[in-house]
Amino acid sequence: MKAITFKAFAITNEIDLNKIAIHCGIPKKFTWEEPLILKGDILTVILGHEVEEAKMVLVFSFGSVVFINHLDANEIQLFFHFVHSFEPDINLIDAYKYTDDYSLHVRETETVELTDEYVVVPEYDSFYPELISTVLAKSAALERTEVQLGQIHDKLENMIDRLEKGKLRIGNKELARTTAKIVRHEYNTLAYIMILDKPDITWSSITANEFYDKMMEFFELNDRYKILKSKTEILYNIMDGFSTISHSIRGLFVEWIIVILIVIEIGLTIFQINGWLP
Repeated sequence: MKAITFKAFAITNEIDLNKIAIHCGIPKKFTWEEPLILKGDILTVILGHEVEEAKMVLVFSFGSVVFINHLDANEIQLFFHFVHSFEPDINLIDAYKYTDDYSLHVRETETVELTDEYVVVPEYDSFYPELISTVLAKSAALERTEVQLGQIHDKLENMIDRLEKGKLRIGNKELARTTAKIVRHEYNTLAYIMILDKPDITWSSITANEFYDKMMEFFELNDRYKILKSKTEILYNIMDGFSTISHSIRGLFVEWIIVILIVIEIGLTIFQINGWLP
């Protein structure tokens, strides 16, 4: 059997699968945990030319797209423009930034053999393409959020540098924007990518479940999830510290204003008692 190739891209944070499904005439309402599979005549219409039956595209709600027996560069670009028509916030220039390649080989072997570039299974089963695509899609999406987390860290580092230089005041808007980025990151990573959720087939097939677990472990998805979760909690703690410092400074400023006003009031009273003021 010829090797099946996979090419995954993480192109955005979220894709509305139902909009695309309706446009393609697919009479099904997609839930947030299952991919939209496009192939055959539907893919032919999208790309504007005949497509081999072996080729298909899986679109995931958390912003990843996986090409199976992947298309050429022009076809991938056409498909991205197609998705962009439903999700105009997608930056097509960055769509190629977070990607992963893999392949599935079927040959005589006693056990499943996993490597960085391919997996070997003893016999083909229909669940393999979807499970491999799901793991690759999550891995690419995690890479994207890992980079986003690094950008948030850089922002916080700049704020720390300002504190070290004695610039203690941090505006509420700046705190709110940074906190919003952390919340968005947590939502995208911990909630929307659904690292801990498994495809439905794994609940009805022991073989599928074991294979999916091996793929998850090999790509270290659970470990990466835990690291991101831990780093996110650290970010929240840092932001709490910034917020405490900012509120303390504002509270101290208000207290000094009150003291100054009291001193002025006392001074005016003294001046009036001594007749220095009318």
